[in-house]
Amino acid sequence: MNERLLIVEDEEKLARLLADYLKAAGFDVQRLSDGRGVVEWVRQQGPALILLDLMLPGRDGLEICREIRAFSRVPIIMTTARVEEIDRLLGLELGADDYICKPYSPREVVARVKAVLRRTVPPPPATRGSLRLDPDSLRVSAGGQELELTAVEFALLQTLYAAPGRIFSRDRLMDRIYLDHRVVSDRTIDSHVKKLRRKLAELAPGRDLVHSVYGVGYRYEERDPADPDE
Repeated sequence: MNERLLIVEDEEKLARLLADYLKAAGFDVQRLSDGRGVVEWVRQQGPALILLDLMLPGRDGLEICREIRAFSRVPIIMTTARVEEIDRLLGLELGADDYICKPYSPREVVARVKAVLRRTVPPPPATRGSLRLDPDSLRVSAGGQELELTAVEFALLQTLYAAPGRIFSRDRLMDRIYLDHRVVSDRTIDSHVKKLRRKLAELAPGRDLVHSVYGVGYRYEERDPADPDE
């Protein structure tokens, strides 16, 4: 297995116990006890999953989760002893993939980790037409050049790209790209599409890839830019 996991937990005995169980299950485990260095560590190391405690010295786990979700879709399991926060976690307000209440069984944690990894394994890099999408790095490439997208931009492109010619409504795109099911306006989706188009224009100049369908939504299609949209 040898997938790298990050445990962010300031209770030393608990962190060691979790690490021992996860190592016995075949994982490569790293530990951090202070919230201030977590985001930068995730950016540099790219773990397969994060076990993130809610209450940490330095930075709150909620804040850390929000910041990670701005650039990564890495699975996050929140751990908490604060019962009053459960409703927020259940609502996936933060984009967390699961939560575990303290006190918990280390065996349960291992089972949860395996379950989350099974359902969040990213698809392999996809190539169609002039683009190649790599979900592990949030990069898209064409003609030997590549660019990095935000997590939301990549999810938007990946959704459209996987079904060329299919029209996705704004509501449908919201469901696909916001895993925390937050409520956003149509203008938010339009703004993301505008930024995505601008980046794709730099990568594949002269090619119209994401098309507007007036009053309906958006679709992905590679075609001659001289052809008019509907």
